[in-house]
Amino acid sequence: MAKSLPPLTWFRAFEAAARHLSFTAAAEEIGMTQSAVSQQVKSLESRLGVALFIRQARGLMITDDGRKLMPQVTSALETLGAAARSFETGSTQNLLTIASSVTVAQWFIAPRLASFTARHPEIRFRFLSTIWPDDFNTIRADVEIPFGSHKQFGQGAVLLEPSGLVAMKSPELAGELEDLPLIEAVGTSSGWKNWQTPDMAELVPQIYVDSFGAALNMAAHGNGVALVSEVLSYPALASGALVLAHSRVAPSQEGYFLRADEHNPTARMFRDWILEQGEGAMIPV
Repeated sequence: MAKSLPPLTWFRAFEAAARHLSFTAAAEEIGMTQSAVSQQVKSLESRLGVALFIRQARGLMITDDGRKLMPQVTSALETLGAAARSFETGSTQNLLTIASSVTVAQWFIAPRLASFTARHPEIRFRFLSTIWPDDFNTIRADVEIPFGSHKQFGQGAVLLEPSGLVAMKSPELAGELEDLPLIEAVGTSSGWKNWQTPDMAELVPQIYVDSFGAALNMAAHGNGVALVSEVLSYPALASGALVLAHSRVAPSQEGYFLRADEHNPTARMFRDWILEQGEGAMIPV
């Protein structure tokens, strides 16, 4: 039986680390933790039976085997990207392509989109779901809403405000925050440990998910208190689906950034509308 291929994520981690000669920089680019990138590269090395990097105190040095593998992996990733783009067919007249995570599409855009389409019924939409921050480098969209740090996406983009972290729960879930199950989205730099104040008992999550959207869904079904980006919370608060579990708003090192194709009038119009939603979404605590 033919041996199965290593996971694609292993190759992505290797390719990014090889370009940057740093697990930390690779992690920032592809939206993983530094330890996750290091582990995936180590798994690839174990699978191939060779060392791809020499780990040094000041960074990485690629080995001869790593240099041999690098161009092949780069070419394969570019080929996969081109193959995906080849299916982007159909009429583009009045079609606005928006790239964002499922979380943003579900919890930020969907509850508000009817107000935009009422103003502009002639505009059609195509939503592209993104998972990794570097997905935005391989797709073509008129409007992009990536999640990450200012270093990653701040150039030429606008941070959607408010960008703090808030605790959300179902209105049917009774009890004090300290006594309820806590839900945390992994892959962000700020969590319950950063949110809590010195006078609080240690807050330890019981449920880990991979996105703010999943955390909000868990909370909406009464599974606990979700710590999420504040900008996502207002439609849920306005509808009554969720309530604040605590008045504290903690700063976050990451946020949702908005950028639009400046040469596309419809993209600029949609960007301005999105920014209006953020400004007008404030709900008193």
